[in-house]
Amino acid sequence: MVDVAFDPIAYINEPRWMGSRLGLDRIRELLERLGRPQDDLKFVHVAGTNGKGSTCAYLSSILQEAGYRTGLFTSPFIETFEERIRVDGRNISSDELARVALAVRDQAEAMDDHPTEFELMCAVALVHFVRRACDIAVLEVGLGGRLDSTNVIDAPEVAVVARIGLDHTALLGSTLAAIAGEKAGIVKDGVPVVSWPQEGEAMAVVEEAARTHGAALTVPDFAQLQVGPVEQRGGTSVRLFTYGSLCNLETSLLGSYQPANAALAIETARVLGENGWSIPDAVVRAGIAQARWPGRFEVVDAGPDRPTVVVDGGHNPQGARALVDSLADVFPGKKPVFVIGVLEDKDYPEMLEVILPAGAGFVAVTPDNPRALPADKLARAIRWTGQDLLGCAACTNPYVARDMADALAQARELAGPDGLVCAFGSLYSIAALKAAL
Repeated sequence: MVDVAFDPIAYINEPRWMGSRLGLDRIRELLERLGRPQDDLKFVHVAGTNGKGSTCAYLSSILQEAGYRTGLFTSPFIETFEERIRVDGRNISSDELARVALAVRDQAEAMDDHPTEFELMCAVALVHFVRRACDIAVLEVGLGGRLDSTNVIDAPEVAVVARIGLDHTALLGSTLAAIAGEKAGIVKDGVPVVSWPQEGEAMAVVEEAARTHGAALTVPDFAQLQVGPVEQRGGTSVRLFTYGSLCNLETSLLGSYQPANAALAIETARVLGENGWSIPDAVVRAGIAQARWPGRFEVVDAGPDRPTVVVDGGHNPQGARALVDSLADVFPGKKPVFVIGVLEDKDYPEMLEVILPAGAGFVAVTPDNPRALPADKLARAIRWTGQDLLGCAACTNPYVARDMADALAQARELAGPDGLVCAFGSLYSIAALKAAL
């Protein structure tokens, strides 16, 4: 019987334990109190800066197509809180969330050092996956890797390191090598590692971590990756690509960078196959085609007599560059009106240097997050960066929106019926934009 007075989302998001406090002591104690659910599960553990969520989506889809009951734990959520915890593509239900969160709360409240929001969510996910008898769970690292709550698990089936970039530098370090050291902290003794072909200093750290732990390292060969065009298939847009012997693959994740994320997932599936999991190529093909991941270069509105609207969760300079490349590839010759909302602790000045030359107009909005950069401050940065550094005429008078609905209305007006609108800068803005639509 669910306690109808208990609101699991309000409890997990209680301001007293929001925020990041890296370390494994609290999550270890909490899971000990809960009977160590992680010991009853198999895992694929995924770290990285860019692309790790999409890689997780591809991997969970492939494992589901292979017939395995598959858990997926990701963050943040885009539209509903429950989407952070999924089994076979279905969000945890409200009732299931309440039941598991009550069990977690009972143990968390008995601790001297109360777990953080992310630690509570991690515990809820692991207990839920055990209750649903998952064969395997795909865990996305929340922040870093070495001291992230998800690293409470023992040896996973495979450790995956997506593309590493400069992000969360105040917590993880100011160099690629330092950040790579934190990300590579998920590598365990004897556990195979699959890594994006990182930039030199980051790749050296990942290679050293693999050597130290006696772990076989696999790196996708992007020379075998051929990225094709976006085409219409049955009324749905798909991107075509070939990776090695897998020809004419299809993905509904349209970003020009997504085939590379898929290649990382393909190599991970091959490593799993070499270690006893049954994942033939036909299953990999189907899993790539079935993967869905909202908020990553997603076309959310298109039709006659109104501009096309794209949302993208890119929130660092790497993500901004990938977005500009994807826009030029999918919408050649069109300059979008950008709706921009960013968090104040992100490297938004460099993001603006990348984005501003590609835009026909700009609307600044404040994301729904305590760390948000106010829209008026962002608008000043757009003017200063655009005029002083880039000579961008379109940056002269960015619109400061009251909220996302206002931002969308203004961007549509600026773009015109045949134009293009692109909202980016924070995953936290996407739900508000979809609601405004």
